Amino acid sequence: MNRRGKQSEPSNADPAAAKWTGATRSYDLVKEFAIALAVVSLLTVALAVLFSSPNDAPVTLATWARTNPQDFVVTAVSELAGTSGTAGYGPPYNSASEGPKLGPIAVAKIAGVHTRVDTAEDLVLKPLDTLAADVPDLTSAIAAWRAASSTDRQTWTDAYTAAAGQASFDQGTTAQVPSGDYGPVAPMMTALLTMARSGALDGALLNTGGFYNNDYTKPLLFLGDGSYLPDLAVSRHLDGDQWGMMNEVGNYPGQPWLWLYTFWYQVPPFKTSGNADALVGALMGVLTVGFVLLPFIPGVRSLPKKLGVYRYIWRDHYRSQR
Repeated sequence: MNRRGKQSEPSNADPAAAKWTGATRSYDLVKEFAIALAVVSLLTVALAVLFSSPNDAPVTLATWARTNPQDFVVTAVSELAGTSGTAGYGPPYNSASEGPKLGPIAVAKIAGVHTRVDTAEDLVLKPLDTLAADVPDLTSAIAAWRAASSTDRQTWTDAYTAAAGQASFDQGTTAQVPSGDYGPVAPMMTALLTMARSGALDGALLNTGGFYNNDYTKPLLFLGDGSYLPDLAVSRHLDGDQWGMMNEVGNYPGQPWLWLYTFWYQVPPFKTSGNADALVGALMGVLTVGFVLLPFIPGVRSLPKKLGVYRYIWRDHYRSQR
């Protein structure tokens, strides 16, 4: 109380409770939102028309076997022989090589083989095992292959690969090749081609034994070892040196955000390096850490203030201060 009996104003009154006495202006939030929504919608439609990517059907083993049976069979023989790209890739699929290196460090080898893929067993023989019970000749062919020596296997696959490269196909199901020492390879390839054309091979390679069968590793590796999928990529301008990009429906956010990552594959020394994967991964790691640390780097963190961009953003405020 003061001398007149009136209560004094507290010295620590909340400034936020004080009535605003500065300048005001009307602002229609609903109107601004409606305008922004209309502009963004129009831009979305216009850019989708100008720069949209094709919505192609998924590439499957079935479409491959129906469209280019020769390439499918030649690739399948390479999987059986262990000479495909996947068979010699190294970690994480097998121990055939050390894999990509970062200098003297074999980074893939350190991670180890954690997604093991035996191309002969996983991509050819095990799928055929699912048919063997109903096809006696196939059962004996698979048994003969598994019992054969490595020398006999190589002799059969080499001979069949040479013949399949010049083969014709009876309605796309049977390779018409000259007589030769193919052992059990010929009946196995005929059965695998028939299985692929029916779509059963896609299902067999997706079946992981779990409740959800959504691991596409094996079908993708099989497709990647042939020339059918790479040729499709080139025709759609999606090859590494074509700078193409396709955003598949449902895979948000899709590939556009990968442009900075894939950019480095187009320039030396990454373009010609056998360890491009490891080098690009390391570079992107360094760039990511640098981006995170931007607020703590002297000189760089002061650029917004020195450039004065904030004055343009808050130009109405600074104009009123004059």
